[in-house]
Amino acid sequence: MRFGRNSGFSRLSPLKPGEDIDAPGDQANASRGSNRLPPRKSSLSGAFRELLAFGYLQALSCLFPVLIFATIAFTKVVDIPVIPEYDFVLLVCVLVQVLMVRSGLETKDELKVICVFHLIGLCLEIFKVHMGSWAYPQEAWIKVLGVPLYSGFMYASVASYLCQAWRRLKVRLVRWPRAAYTAPLGLAIYLNFMTHHYFYDLRWVLTGLLCVVFIRTFVEYTPLDTVRRMPLLLSFLLIGFFIWLAENIATFLGAWQYPDQRLGWSMVHLGKVSSWFLLVIVSFMIVAQLKHVKAGQHG
Repeated sequence: MRFGRNSGFSRLSPLKPGEDIDAPGDQANASRGSNRLPPRKSSLSGAFRELLAFGYLQALSCLFPVLIFATIAFTKVVDIPVIPEYDFVLLVCVLVQVLMVRSGLETKDELKVICVFHLIGLCLEIFKVHMGSWAYPQEAWIKVLGVPLYSGFMYASVASYLCQAWRRLKVRLVRWPRAAYTAPLGLAIYLNFMTHHYFYDLRWVLTGLLCVVFIRTFVEYTPLDTVRRMPLLLSFLLIGFFIWLAENIATFLGAWQYPDQRLGWSMVHLGKVSSWFLLVIVSFMIVAQLKHVKAGQHG
């Protein structure tokens, strides 16, 4: 996988274990997707304006997942002619990605990361559907072992959010752990999503290890001019919680179906937050590692 020199991944200096990870600098091919609020004359307090800016940048970063949910909702109120609903969602996902790259809202390097996550997510989906964890009951032209191809974009949308939020908020990681700790831990988390079907679920053991490894790590971000700091584990938990809320919306709209929802929709169990918490960490690790690799190429 090669990355362009003008992308956000090319502006990072080589990272040594224990050093900080900085967000990429300004990008010519992404500058058209504005990451600042339009100028406004207002008597709002600085704190409120900063909160407003933070929400604005988060909304821009969530553009792709929001469009996916909007498309799924659209298929529930409008009968799509000719093409099955799952394939219609897939078509929209592809078109949205093309438009986001061409408009500068997303860089080509970010698109490559999204493709990687689509493949990782699709593999996990195939296994989970095979094990009966959930199902895609509707017909589709493009299904892989019972899984519609659009499902990989649900995972890719998480990567899209992480990449764009990293760039727009000028994210900087403080005291990021050594790859010797993060890589095996990330792999163990991903494999546990599958191996727990055969023996003990290690999610709480892995969560404990995560706390040990990342307890000193913070994320710094800049909504306007002031750098803010948050414990990295807390940011993972918050993202996982909001994904859980989105999952409830998705299952209500019929994007997929859990076994206990076959006779009618019910709220997704709150325990799923822990699963999303772990999945977000794996996603974040992959994005951070790709930035390390990119930094090494231009060091």
